[in-house]
Amino acid sequence: MRIPFFTALAAVTLAAATVPIPGDAARGAALFQSQKCIVCHSVQGEGGGSAPDLGKRSARAYTPSLLASLMWNHAPVMWRALEQAGIAKPQLDTQQAADLYAYLYAFRYFEKPGDAGRGRQYFYRKACADCHSLDPGGTGTGPAVSSWAALTDSIALSHAMWTHGPQMYQAMTKNKIDWPRISAQELTDLMVYLRNLPDRKPGQEAFSPAPPESGESLFQSKGCSGCHQGSLRLDARLRSRTMTDFAASMWNHSPKMLQLPPSITLPDMRMLVGYLWSIQFFEDPGNARRGESTFRKKGCAQCHEGASPTAPSLAGRGPVNSISLVSVLWKHGPAMIEQMIKQNIAWPRFKDSEMADLAAYLNQKR
Repeated sequence: MRIPFFTALAAVTLAAATVPIPGDAARGAALFQSQKCIVCHSVQGEGGGSAPDLGKRSARAYTPSLLASLMWNHAPVMWRALEQAGIAKPQLDTQQAADLYAYLYAFRYFEKPGDAGRGRQYFYRKACADCHSLDPGGTGTGPAVSSWAALTDSIALSHAMWTHGPQMYQAMTKNKIDWPRISAQELTDLMVYLRNLPDRKPGQEAFSPAPPESGESLFQSKGCSGCHQGSLRLDARLRSRTMTDFAASMWNHSPKMLQLPPSITLPDMRMLVGYLWSIQFFEDPGNARRGESTFRKKGCAQCHEGASPTAPSLAGRGPVNSISLVSVLWKHGPAMIEQMIKQNIAWPRFKDSEMADLAAYLNQKR
């Protein structure tokens, strides 16, 4: 008998999954220690050296679902390493998985690699230098870059991009300067340049969204829901979005407002980001049609569907996303692989967008 991608035990976890709630980066850091991840992995040079440093950026941008895929693909190796070291295998619920994701968001793990050289060019080309000097001794009319606390807090950066917009728009209109649009990649390059200026003190990276409950009501009361409808809905699954995508969008969006942008405080922004997390704004969109093909290719359908299924149907289950998939892996993967080894069945591996596609297909069956 072929074991499917999800065992019956894993299906139970998916059934209990709820809409993702924002993770806490501080709790994620504690989990990284308590669950012994740090024995093999390091973060910015602190920890073990037998597995990749998760605080360093690679040449490839990792999306949330791609990270889930990498965990699935390397899980058998990780479990063997833990067993040889005498370390119990972690068991993560969805909240703990969300906390670990938040911890990685704090280190910009999901952002595209940036280039400081390009960032320096953008600082002058986008007219940032016209108002902002690099240090307090400059002649810029705006705050010096060295005082920007938002450089180490991605949500604070989004808040600054939003609140700074109207004031700068008025000044640029007065001086007949076109509003500088900025892409997510350009903003990433710019942040890499500014974070690594010689006189800038290194700061602790932060990512701390608030719980989503109040964020939804705030989204309504600030009038955001009045415009973000139909194809402009923020939960429209168009593409994967990072916090830098979000910050750049807030900046580019400011001049398009039909009226003065609503006042949003930094605590408001944390609540809004928490709400966006809860509607999976930062998840990979996936393709349900391809996901169905993956579902069958990986053998999931053999046990979860058909006239005599040997595992529960996945139809009608709770939301599936990278966070719930990681929780399933660490809770039920070891039992799953034991059965697969007994029956000489290869562990399922995922590449490219297969994990995101599979999640899209399973969510379509809800």
